[in-house]
This record gives sequence, C-alpha cells and structure tokens, in this order.
Amino acid sequence: MRLSASVRHESESTLTLAPVRGETGDDVVNVFYQKVTALPGDQPPVVMTLRDLHFLHIRQGGLYWVATTTADSSPFTIVEFLNRLAALVKDYCGGLSEKSVQMNFALIYELLDEVLDYGHIQTTSSDMLKNFLQSEAVSSRPFSLFDLSNVGLFGADTQQSKVAPSSAAARPIQASREQVSEIFVDVVERMSVVVGSNSPGHLRVTCSELLLTCLLSEIRIGLNEELSIGKSQLRGYGAAVRVDRCSFHQGVRLDEFDSHRILRLCPSQGEQTVMQYQLTDDLPTAPPFRLFPTIERDGTGRLILFLKLRCDLPPKSSAVNVCASVPVPKGAVSLSQELSSPDQSAELQSQNRAVVWQIPRLAGGTQLSALFKLDVPGLSSASMLEVGPVGLSFELPKFSATGLQIRFLRLSPVQPAPSQRWVRYVTHSDSYSIRI
Repeated sequence: MRLSASVRHESESTLTLAPVRGETGDDVVNVFYQKVTALPGDQPPVVMTLRDLHFLHIRQGGLYWVATTTADSSPFTIVEFLNRLAALVKDYCGGLSEKSVQMNFALIYELLDEVLDYGHIQTTSSDMLKNFLQSEAVSSRPFSLFDLSNVGLFGADTQQSKVAPSSAAARPIQASREQVSEIFVDVVERMSVVVGSNSPGHLRVTCSELLLTCLLSEIRIGLNEELSIGKSQLRGYGAAVRVDRCSFHQGVRLDEFDSHRILRLCPSQGEQTVMQYQLTDDLPTAPPFRLFPTIERDGTGRLILFLKLRCDLPPKSSAVNVCASVPVPKGAVSLSQELSSPDQSAELQSQNRAVVWQIPRLAGGTQLSALFKLDVPGLSSASMLEVGPVGLSFELPKFSATGLQIRFLRLSPVQPAPSQRWVRYVTHSDSYSIRI
C-alpha cells in the first residue's frame, strides 16, 4: 500500500491510494492532479480513465480520496470503500482536514495497512481495527471543557440553547482508552426550498439524519413523545411533530419506539447514522429567509439590483455563513456595490455569470440590504430576464426545522465513571431557491 498526501491547488489536498502490484507508476498522484485541473469547472467526474488505469475518487474535507485500479472492478464498491475510509480517518483522527492528515500521517498509514492487504479490502469496522492500531491520534485542536463557554451539559433540560460546541465531537476514537463515557448526538437537517416571487414557498427537508458519535456501551435515546410517522393520527397533547418516513440503523432496537419513542442500541465506536427521516410537505416553521428584490436599468444603461434579505428566525437564533448567488446577464464586465454593513462582501464571478453576496452572520428578526450596479454591454429587456433565481446557502445552528428533539440520553447500564452527553442541532441548505 502506498499513501501520498500533498497540497496541490489552493487549499485542496490529495490522498491517493494505489495497490503496489505493478499496476501504477510513481507519478500516479501527478497524473490524477493534471487530469483534475485540466477539466473545466470544479466537479470532475467520479471515474476517469487514462489508458488502462482507472481513477475513482470522492471529495470530503477539502481532500480528494482516490483509488486506482486496472482490473474490471465495481465502481460502486470502490466508491463505497472510499466513503468508509474517509469515515474511519475522521473517527480515528477527530476530523477531516489537510492539517489532521499531515499530523496523523503515521496513524493513517497504519490504518490503511490494516484495511487493505495487497490491494484487497479486509475490513472497515472500527471495533475490529482498534485492536490492531498502536499509533495515537494527534488532535489539531485539543478538546477542552473551557471551550464550552456558556454552553450547559446535556441533561434533563433539553432546551436548544444547551448544546455542544461544534468542535465537541471532534475527538479521536482512541480517547476511549481513557475510560470516559461520552455521547455526541447531532440532529442534522438539510432543507430544500423553492420560494416563488409571489408565494410564501414550498419547503421540503431531505436526507435528515440523527448522527451519533459514541465512546461507550448501550444507550437509550428518547425522541419527542408526540412524534408521528406518516399520515397517521397525531400523538400526544403538545405541538405535533411529524415526518413522512424514516429508517433506522440495523443495530437499533425498536421495541420501545412505538409506545415511548425510545431508540435502543449498542453502537460501535465512531460516528454512525442512527436514523434518517424525511418530510415532503410544508414544514411547521416558516421559510427562514425572505428576499425582496428590485431590478431596473438606469439612465446610463447599467443594471441596478437592490436586494433586501430578511431573516425570519426567532430573535435569539441566527444564521451563519450565508451566501446568496444571483445569476446576471451574460457579458457583465464590472460591479460596483453598496452594502449595509462592513462585514459583508460581494464579487462578480464572470465565469459563473453570478454576483455572490456573502454574509458571515445574520441574526433572527433582522434584515440586510445590498445595492449592485453592473455594466452589461448591450443590456436589453430580454437580457434582464436572465437575472435570477437567487440561490441561498446557509447554516442554522441550534435549529431543527421539523421540530424533532432529543428528549433524553441514558446509559444502560449506568456507568460507574462520569459520563459526558452532548446534543447539537443544525440545519443546512440543500437547495434554497428564490424566484425573482
């Protein structure tokens, strides 16, 4: 097994796997890099071929994870293996980044030596591999309870304000040798929204997950007692929480789910998806953003875009890493801007024919505005129709669009050592489009 990690372009790194069986040359990393950079755009095909050599890759954590083969192998098997390998590295190193790979090069090499034998996959089980690995992980940012600031421990009180920091779960799997009982639960929801120019919009949550990072034995996870699956009769007396469909990890025991909405499982070490759920109807919450656009042409023939973005989250909530991409007519050559706050930024990306407006943080109940003036040679009424729709990307920490909540986390049996239990809610944009 040969492992190579190197910085190739901007902040992207390449982690390349190649079985040493005389199938590849020493320049395989350079060959892959040249093929990727020679392609237009930033989404190269998953499978690429150079003569008799096949490159298959995924991209996670800003790195390319690449496998090469000359045999007639199943591409789905190789891609699945690369995904599992990336998950293993994340579990054992505490995160996926260029820095974590560089700091844990010896551990990753040892991990690959156990996972692959002469190019053949042996195992991707964390429980099996931990018995053979000797190297200790080096964390790029050691975990400390002082990072919690005003964040409270997860206990009987399940308010969304009491959640773990974003770095809390980034601990390597070998921390279990310290005999510390820890549970990290992430409720991750991805929101797909289409907002019409004269309508409130239609929302759909896709590929929502309940992720668990666990370093202990059996646990019990309590969800909303009023949670309903499908179009069945609503449960409980509180606010209804409904999902259309859900699926569970094969290790989850559901004997208490129908009656008490409790999940029981004995998780393996590392991160795993305990539950996936989907809601395709309108959500119980309003769309988190509304856009009020004004498009016109001034006397000099320039295109004028005035955008007012309002955040409809509760006042104590906020959105971070907000980015609005506004398609503009082909041929736009320059941009002048007036932004309502100094922390915002905007640029004209001529290659993508879009103005990108970036907002680091937007508090709930507030709004920001931006005025863009573009020079577009030959601007006409027809070309003005090329403006839009606006695409939004964002992250909503401490927010669950469906209302799904973790009621409690309990250890079974009760551990003699002190236990640490954390929960985190986050909603990402999967596809948030606003027609103008």
